[in-house]
Amino acid sequence: MMEKFKYPVTLITLLVYVQSIKSEIPLAPALYVFGDSIFDSGNNNLLPTLAKAGFKPYGSNFNGGATGRFTNGKTVADFIAEFLGLPFSPPYLSLRGSLKLTGLNYASGSCGILPYTGNFIGKCLHISEQVDLFQRTVEQELPRQFDDPEELTSYLSRSIFLISTGSNDYVNNYLQANIYGTSKHYTSESFAKLLLDALSQQFQRLYRLGARKVIMFEIGPIGCIPSLKKQLRQNGLCVEEYNHMAVIFNNQLSDMLKNLTSTLQGSAFILGHAHWLGYEAVTNPSTYGLMDPISPCCITWANGTSACIPELVPCRNAEKHYFWDGYHLTETVYRVIATKCFNGTSVCIPNNISELVEG
Repeated sequence: MMEKFKYPVTLITLLVYVQSIKSEIPLAPALYVFGDSIFDSGNNNLLPTLAKAGFKPYGSNFNGGATGRFTNGKTVADFIAEFLGLPFSPPYLSLRGSLKLTGLNYASGSCGILPYTGNFIGKCLHISEQVDLFQRTVEQELPRQFDDPEELTSYLSRSIFLISTGSNDYVNNYLQANIYGTSKHYTSESFAKLLLDALSQQFQRLYRLGARKVIMFEIGPIGCIPSLKKQLRQNGLCVEEYNHMAVIFNNQLSDMLKNLTSTLQGSAFILGHAHWLGYEAVTNPSTYGLMDPISPCCITWANGTSACIPELVPCRNAEKHYFWDGYHLTETVYRVIATKCFNGTSVCIPNNISELVEG
């Protein structure tokens, strides 16, 4: 290293150089992403489904244009990748050639925890199928990149695993009584338990495959989604009955994550406690620099309650909107969630990501 300098070398010059090298080293070796359309970065582009976002105006504020992200710009996973010093985790189904050691994205829009959630829209990857693909990655693909199995184990234990799933099990299942009969057979409490029992099994699979640092985000305030409000002809800000269903799930999720951390040695299952933030941004939008917490920014099918209509010009001030389309949020809201999860004390608990990577 010293050969790069012309003598004499001052201490300050050396410290600046060392710091510049350090800043280029990622805080974690990889970011693995699972979930639904909140995190999908293009997997659904390659699946036979109506749930796609690979066209304008999606990606209007994203450097790569319309990639399959269901928003105008970056997702929470994208921001966290940047904060970690990593490239965006590419969609697994788009991989061609060599494997990306900096992480992969298995998320799939319209899917959820239960295998049949969202299947009326087309084929998507539910959480068990996503873990299946990760298992293939760990058992068949990653070993080719590591000479020593212990190196692979260390790599996985230091990687960050980001998950957001469950909302579609309500939006595209439980609350679709004309398509599924789920709500006739389960109360809100028993349905939440059904989901979390299934989710716990997938978390335990991830642990057995080597995952140790896992962040699972709560279900957001689904009662504030334009699509659901329209179905009930609700004129207020939110359908509180639906938000209460999400809270029931989130409370059980918190307990489940604590139990996994205490029983699975060396693990840290972190709660992405963001439901309150999403609700506050709707009810007190000015706190987050928002002006419109109700209307989608893009022009959508079904009078503002569905996906963006292809190629139509969206609103000019997307950064002032909460919703991008009839279901999904704007990059502005995702940035706030990711930032508070990475550095704050109120979203990702009991540890934020900057603390997690040091552990």
